[in-house]
Amino acid sequence: MNPLILDTHIDIRWPEPPDWTTHTRQLVDLPKMQAGGMSAAVFIAYVQQGKRDAAGHAQAADRAMAMLAHIRARGDAPGTRFCATPDALEACFAAGETAVLSAVENGYAMGLELARIDAWRRLGAIYLTVTHDGHNALADSARPKPALGDSVAEHGGLSALGEAAVAEMNRVGLMVDCAHVSKAGMLRAAAMSRVPIAVTHTACTALCPHPRGIDDEQLDAIRAVGGIAQITAVPAFLRTPPQGQPAQASVADIVDHMEHAIRRIGLEHVGVSSDFDGGGAVQGWKDASETPAIAAELARRGYGAREIGLLWSGNFLRVWRAVLAGAG
Repeated sequence: MNPLILDTHIDIRWPEPPDWTTHTRQLVDLPKMQAGGMSAAVFIAYVQQGKRDAAGHAQAADRAMAMLAHIRARGDAPGTRFCATPDALEACFAAGETAVLSAVENGYAMGLELARIDAWRRLGAIYLTVTHDGHNALADSARPKPALGDSVAEHGGLSALGEAAVAEMNRVGLMVDCAHVSKAGMLRAAAMSRVPIAVTHTACTALCPHPRGIDDEQLDAIRAVGGIAQITAVPAFLRTPPQGQPAQASVADIVDHMEHAIRRIGLEHVGVSSDFDGGGAVQGWKDASETPAIAAELARRGYGAREIGLLWSGNFLRVWRAVLAGAG
């Protein structure tokens, strides 16, 4: 039996998203998912970092809610289901249908209102990426935005509000995603969270020294808390380009980073995601229709069906179940 192929980080076009049930210019739509055997996708309510004032926070909050409602409605299409729990996802897969999931990217959308975390979970979101590029009220970003007045580090990792947000995410069963978060912020979130954390789209700085990657100390922290690092398909995170040249990478580079993480912290703490339509795409995995290339490369290197299933979904589902079991 083929494993459940879950891509845990896919952006959508906003505003005016195209009809995802038809062939589109996006790297992920329903026909491409079906062609590539992608069983499920976490579509992202992404909010770009802006000014941290009342108007900026309100606009960001409205955008996130509208995007979450749109993503939820994608599960109304024939042959699809919106899923907000691991059991629902597995039932959808067993029925041969395509699963639609959602998450929020950038705690900027929370503003100063912790209650929004519970609202997102009630709409079915499964995780919050605490920052994007640029510091927000919760945490320092791995990539500050000087144009917004960012210093190198503003909060020393997490702010007091950020720590309260992590506690609230634990309470309501919303996974803490530390992709984009500074090293200090990620390590603090891992230490204080009552449940495992995730880094849903990243790579290993041991192989490519990019600020969006995570180093071996961060990998060790993920293992220590039972979390997961998802290697993604953004070329610049995977391979340093020659000076003045655009970054290029391949499926082999993704698996190289996966194998580094596996050697460091064990296969059960590693996964894969694309970040399609948000910067991800490599030679051999340019859109969702080419998804079998990942399993083919893993199989070429000696990984069996069980291991490939864990890397594609089993490990993430373990973390997700732990997050939900710890809620309350």
